[in-house]
Amino acid sequence: MDEMKLSPDRKEVLERIREYEAKGWFDKDVENDPEAPELLPDQVDYLCEKFSSKVFRRIANFVGDRYYLNLIKKDILVIDGVEGEEHLGALKNGAIITCNHFSALDNYVVFTCIRKSLPRKYLYKIIREGNYTNFPGLYGFLFKHCNTLPLSRNRRTMVNFMSAVNTLLKRGESILIYPEQGMWWNYKKPRPFKVGGFKMAYRAEVPVLPMFITMTDDERLDGSGYPIQRHTLHIMPPIYPDLSLGEKVGAQKMCDEAYALCKAKYEEVYKIPLTYGTEESI
Repeated sequence: MDEMKLSPDRKEVLERIREYEAKGWFDKDVENDPEAPELLPDQVDYLCEKFSSKVFRRIANFVGDRYYLNLIKKDILVIDGVEGEEHLGALKNGAIITCNHFSALDNYVVFTCIRKSLPRKYLYKIIREGNYTNFPGLYGFLFKHCNTLPLSRNRRTMVNFMSAVNTLLKRGESILIYPEQGMWWNYKKPRPFKVGGFKMAYRAEVPVLPMFITMTDDERLDGSGYPIQRHTLHIMPPIYPDLSLGEKVGAQKMCDEAYALCKAKYEEVYKIPLTYGTEESI
């Protein structure tokens, strides 16, 4: 890829990714996002209990579905295939789904590949606070109403968040979480996982279904001068909580197993060992 053709803001992001990877700052944000307002408890209806929330959710899912399907139809969002569909039975009674996060579109890659296997019609997504409070326009509307579960700096909001996550999982919903914590644009490697999402699965006694998206360059370029990415979703075997271990040990065990599966899939598909830092170019 000729980085000379890249837009200045994407060059800056790639440079920041290289720096942060070399320093081991895998959970730091690489985008130039403005400071986000704090999300307060009365600003989010996690379980969509209000009538207005139900109306907006219906509209948002309709609009979002049409928007992303149009990107697929126009060959802008390219999904080459899905591997491991035999593991989707783990979703029948609710699960935490994990996936690598490299694009604003990757959640729809997951959803479009698994939607027929979701017993309920929704896939919930855990998102960062700024995505919920800071985005205007269409993306802002979708971030607020498309079955999203925003995190928050506010302790009371997070109490509501944790309660809602447990309720949703117990009633058989599936929740997508990015255990790498943060989006690194077009970054192909799995980054080290945070354990929080695995604790959620452990407490609710539901499996974790690890997924990993691999990418290849299309001949066409996107608006930033970077090759359009062609995606393949890999669904790994589900990981069930060992309730004899206790939450701390049991959740960490699930986290380590999920990361190992993604690391192995990366090395299998790209046919190179997973290394970080200056040993290998991004």
